[in-house]
Amino acid sequence: MENINKDIASARRTLAAEIEVLQIMSDGLGNDFITALDVMENIKGRIIVTGMGKSGHIGKKMAATLASTGSPSFFVHPGEASHGDLGMITKDDVVLAISNGGESTELSDILLYCKRYGITLIAMTRNPDSTLGKAGDYIFKLPDNGEACPLGLAPTSSTTATLALGDAIAIALLERKGFSKEDYKQRHPGGKLGAILQKVSDLMHVGNDLPFVKIGTSMQEAIIIMTEKSLGCVGVVDNTGSLIGVITDGDLRRHMGENFMSAKVEDIMTENPKTIQPNVLAAEALALMNDKKITSLFVEKDKVPVGLLHLHDCLRAGVA
Repeated sequence: MENINKDIASARRTLAAEIEVLQIMSDGLGNDFITALDVMENIKGRIIVTGMGKSGHIGKKMAATLASTGSPSFFVHPGEASHGDLGMITKDDVVLAISNGGESTELSDILLYCKRYGITLIAMTRNPDSTLGKAGDYIFKLPDNGEACPLGLAPTSSTTATLALGDAIAIALLERKGFSKEDYKQRHPGGKLGAILQKVSDLMHVGNDLPFVKIGTSMQEAIIIMTEKSLGCVGVVDNTGSLIGVITDGDLRRHMGENFMSAKVEDIMTENPKTIQPNVLAAEALALMNDKKITSLFVEKDKVPVGLLHLHDCLRAGVA
């Protein structure tokens, strides 16, 4: 129990220190923050994030968050930059270099490159008087109140502050640009991709939901079945259970007349309707429906109808 209490006390001290650093940083935001945001919002190119060690790890996440929220960005490792990746940085870009102390020697080639070619450099550091701070055209100031680590060595509070400041930058830019949910979806197609990879069998109606009538059935009865199943069509099967035709809402309108209700389904149906296999991708089924200008497809397996896929099923599942 004593060890547990010590562990909880230690964790709380760490969290308290990191909460404190976030509050200090929040209170210290001012015109420098706004000016640097102005630059990042209006560049023609991309935001190139760089940093070494723990700052580099945070920088990778920062670049990913910026890119996914409407600000094109990627991470360049300082070591790789010195061996050719400097060529990834153009005059239209802005470089966001991260170093808590501001004296990471690995950043020197990137700093020189920015100065040589007039590339805007934004420094993110706690020390404006450091090499990085002095090289920067603009500064995002990090708090200077030590680490949560009791040794004062392991990056803890400083990396928390850097990560949080990166999020604050990304969200501020997002709001400035009017970035919408639809914009976000376009940059995160994972869920949509999952929907597109669904098969017909994942979405189709089966069993008692299916609207079927046998050949020889009156249209009056067929309309009752169509109404009950609410899928906008009814399939016509022969005595062996094979699908031989389909009647849609459009067919009803085209054939409406004096003797319509007493007509047989085979007199109204469209013969040899388009069908699809259950193992076909839902996206392919949707493309077929769009191409044929129809709203539903009966699903067949071994020439036996086993399901029905409606256009609305695809749309609800995000297949588009």
